[in-house]
Amino acid sequence: MFFYEHIPWQSAIMWLVVLGALIGLNEISRLNKWIALIMFTLVPIVLTLFVWPTTAGAGSSTGTWFHWVKVYSALAGCLGFWVIRYVKGASNNKYWLMFPPLILALNITEAVIRDFQVYSLHGVVDGVFMNGGIWNIMNGVAGILNIITISGWMGIQVSKNKQKDMVWADQMWFWIIAYDLWNFAYVYNCVSDHSFYAGLALLLSCTIPAFFIKKGAWLQHRAHTLAFWMMFTMSFPAFVSDSQFAVQSSHSSTALFVASALSLGANILVFIFHFYRIKVTKRNILTQEIYVGLDKFEEVKKAN
Repeated sequence: MFFYEHIPWQSAIMWLVVLGALIGLNEISRLNKWIALIMFTLVPIVLTLFVWPTTAGAGSSTGTWFHWVKVYSALAGCLGFWVIRYVKGASNNKYWLMFPPLILALNITEAVIRDFQVYSLHGVVDGVFMNGGIWNIMNGVAGILNIITISGWMGIQVSKNKQKDMVWADQMWFWIIAYDLWNFAYVYNCVSDHSFYAGLALLLSCTIPAFFIKKGAWLQHRAHTLAFWMMFTMSFPAFVSDSQFAVQSSHSSTALFVASALSLGANILVFIFHFYRIKVTKRNILTQEIYVGLDKFEEVKKAN
């Protein structure tokens, strides 16, 4: 196959299991504030003390600075969003509303830095095969564009349903798709042999709920599913690299280039449309939503 050497039947079935498990765990975490608090505080504390020092130590495929930073930044996002959703007054406080775009931008920045770092790496590094090249630079630029096109954070609100979801109407479907293409390319560039699950399954586990279950809550879905995946892969790093379900990347320079080219192209298009909207609406990108009036934007606003 183009992106992967071979996808055996058991791996295809396990991919569906991982996708379903992440979507299911996300739905459980939405049930009420106490369940979410246990999942994103008690569980990671136990894992930090008793599991990860052994499973994610130096030399393991998840023993890099990036994996440790990623799991805690994802958990920080979950807890910050929990405050906005459940603490009285937080959803009307502009300083708390700054948290979602900042943590999102931080997570993208972490990956951009790693992409630029991998550009000069070749061979097995920290248990992962690296094939650095111009594609890392291309995708790093795509990530920067993705950060620039974050907008409408002052319009973040808490839904009126019992789940009290954090809804961000200006986070439109085309930005989400551009993010997905960028993030898949990042995972494929930097941890290729993990990308079948950590790329495809993980990204779809938040995009599917954002499009079909609770629209407008993509960032909440993303933080939750990312936190669950990171906790799992830090605990069982061999699952994606050495188990019977592992799927190896083709490590093809052409495949790496294509993934990053799609990412860069999509993010350039979103960047152009983003600033076109700013020009025609004459809205302040720091304090106003710029996609107001578009059908999908109004659908999310009306529903919440």
